[in-house]
Amino acid sequence: MAGENQTHVTEFMLLGFSHGQPFLFVLFLAIYLATLLGNSAILTLVFLDPHLHSPVYFFLSHLSCLDICYSSVTVPKILTNTLRPQATISYHGCLAQMFFLMGCAGAECALLAVMAYDRYAAICQPLHYAHAMSWGVCVAAATSCWLWGMLDSAIHTLLASRLSFCGAPQLQHIFCDVPPLLRAACSNTRPSEVALHAASVFVGLSPFLLVAISYLRILATVLGMPVATSRQKAFSTCSAHLLVVTLYFATANLNYNRPSSGYSPAADTLVSALYCIVTPMLNPLIYSLRNWEVRRALVLDCKIWPLQRGCHTILLPYMLWH
Repeated sequence: MAGENQTHVTEFMLLGFSHGQPFLFVLFLAIYLATLLGNSAILTLVFLDPHLHSPVYFFLSHLSCLDICYSSVTVPKILTNTLRPQATISYHGCLAQMFFLMGCAGAECALLAVMAYDRYAAICQPLHYAHAMSWGVCVAAATSCWLWGMLDSAIHTLLASRLSFCGAPQLQHIFCDVPPLLRAACSNTRPSEVALHAASVFVGLSPFLLVAISYLRILATVLGMPVATSRQKAFSTCSAHLLVVTLYFATANLNYNRPSSGYSPAADTLVSALYCIVTPMLNPLIYSLRNWEVRRALVLDCKIWPLQRGCHTILLPYMLWH
């Protein structure tokens, strides 16, 4: 019976929108363009500048790729729906959107933990850093992050595909995600709920604990440094990553672990927008564009890059921001 009900579901209505909102279209479009601009700038600089060919910027380029994927999975469909009388998404489009969204989420959690370990190795074990973070290790770590995210996402998507929905299914959201799908289902959602809680521990909490342990060790090492300038430099290299970690894990926890008793469609939409749409825009600003190595690369690469006019077109807004 559940299988029969599900075969008749062709699309979901997304109730997180009001009818036709040009203002939201302009707002989301501006955020999306800023996200593409900032993260593309990071990818361009890391590729062009030999001084940025190091593990920390290698992982940063993967973070930028994830942020571009995050936004591209959700925002284009949101832009379309903001101008339509009725916001909808097809059943298969919903599952695909959820798969890539959850995949990026899992990969980013793991990647932030790897980046924290990179900072730990650089500050606490500088003599062994070259061996601990060799290019082979970096490539294997980055690949594992992507595969980890896709595996977690495949489990959630498979379980979601087994849910059945009654009538014309409605999602109190602006895009497809696990929590709104579970609320709309009229079949047993227990397996999906268990998987979501397990993912919160293994995909969310475990990387966060690794980050916390890494930074406790870093803090102990930095406080033991005899020279104040060395302590200041060490703190400056970690502060941006800490801010990104705090912002990401805080919004992710609110998105997936809020109690159902306090559920509010408006709050759900706001938190999800912060988590999946705004955070990818802020990461380039927080993590790298306040970094002196990146500022230097912005200036020098735009002077020596043959396509100088195109370089300034892409990077000038961020150069002015400094």
